[in-house]
Amino acid sequence: MRSLTSGKPMRLIIMFTIPLLIGNLFQQLYSFMDALIVGRTIGVNALAAVGATGSLTFLVIGFAQGTSSGLAIPTAQAFGARDYKGIKRSFVASIWISIMLTVVITALASAFTVPLLHIMQTPAAIVNDSAAFVRVIFLGFGASMAFNMLSNQIRALGDSRTPLIFLIIACVVNIALDFLFILKFHMGVAGAGVATVTAQVFSSLCCVWYIGRNIPYLRISRKDMQIDKQEIIKQLKISLPMGFQMSIIAIGSVIIQVMLNTLGTTSVAAYTAAGRIDQLATMPASSFGVTMATYCAQNLGARKFGRIRTGIKQTLLLNCSISAILGALIIIFGKPLVNMFIGPNDPAVTNLAQTYFHLNSSMYWFLAILFTVRYALQGLGQTMVPTLAGVFELIMRIIAGVALVPMFGFAGASMANPLAWIGSVSVLVASYIRTMRNLRKREQGLIGIKLDKPQDEAVQTEVQTEK
Repeated sequence: MRSLTSGKPMRLIIMFTIPLLIGNLFQQLYSFMDALIVGRTIGVNALAAVGATGSLTFLVIGFAQGTSSGLAIPTAQAFGARDYKGIKRSFVASIWISIMLTVVITALASAFTVPLLHIMQTPAAIVNDSAAFVRVIFLGFGASMAFNMLSNQIRALGDSRTPLIFLIIACVVNIALDFLFILKFHMGVAGAGVATVTAQVFSSLCCVWYIGRNIPYLRISRKDMQIDKQEIIKQLKISLPMGFQMSIIAIGSVIIQVMLNTLGTTSVAAYTAAGRIDQLATMPASSFGVTMATYCAQNLGARKFGRIRTGIKQTLLLNCSISAILGALIIIFGKPLVNMFIGPNDPAVTNLAQTYFHLNSSMYWFLAILFTVRYALQGLGQTMVPTLAGVFELIMRIIAGVALVPMFGFAGASMANPLAWIGSVSVLVASYIRTMRNLRKREQGLIGIKLDKPQDEAVQTEVQTEK
């Protein structure tokens, strides 16, 4: 376990982010390899079938990722405050919340899979394959929820390396099973879904084993599993807004997908291939953001407000610089990257994907601001403003889908992400400035004061109450 409350902030942030980045890259390789193997072994229509479900799966899986990130924040705050009983209470509450959400979401998502695909105007040529793929993903939602929750709890205690190891192993398993289920057993796109879910189950079991063996703070017995209603309510107040925020963003993606489907299979395939590359390229920005949530939460628990300000400012500068460089590289090498999915014989798809890169990759630096500020505010316990920022993302994507796609076609759909990022940051900036001022005042107020009880709950929630 690693505390982020002492030492040089930038060094700690980078060292925490590197395993997290590699882990996130391998996690994205699940979908990347699904698309790559499906596109090259089954065909462009199969690739489009997987891509047509992307926004729909993000609606559900994104909720799991957002919620589990929120569940880890009280754990990180308790760890920073050295409140070890609080760590265990937080973990137990996270388990109960994850179980309840898994039951509800699995039932709802599985029941409405086919109707949603029809509402989204999925092309008739790919709707059956799309349904087969996404149904497997939804039935395996519990595996995704379990791994996200467990890995985020481990990271909350400062360990970002162990989840990386499990993800690497699981990714290898996923790739092997893709070939086995698709080429050997001829399961089609459903085989890609089964491979992904199986890999997630494996990585979840690895987390359970590691926690039981190496993390006494998270080691629980049957008597620890008593339901603490107050702790669960406390957790839900933080985690549900973060989960809904991701879902709000996903709803905007669903709207774009609906409009994209009206443009035909070629546009869907191009958007899918470009989107997979886009997801990988934006992983550094996302990883620094996730680090900010843990860093800010731990230092808030320890009442080290000056460290929070320093860490956020340094991360903003580094994150924006890296994102700008990656954006330029994607624009330059976009065509050969897309050809990895479809081969060199479909220039129509390649050219559309290049349009996507020009409009999106040039704005990666803006996305870096979004991730850094949003996760920092969430780590400080703020939920209202990040959720409102998600609403503005939705509004901008609706505008792109309703107004720009009919006017500009594929280019209009490709404008949706940059517009959403601009809308979200415009909301976050005011809260960020106000929060930095509040932290400065608290830093100045603590000069010369010895802190004997950093776990004081009133202090932990100071910034949370000011939005």
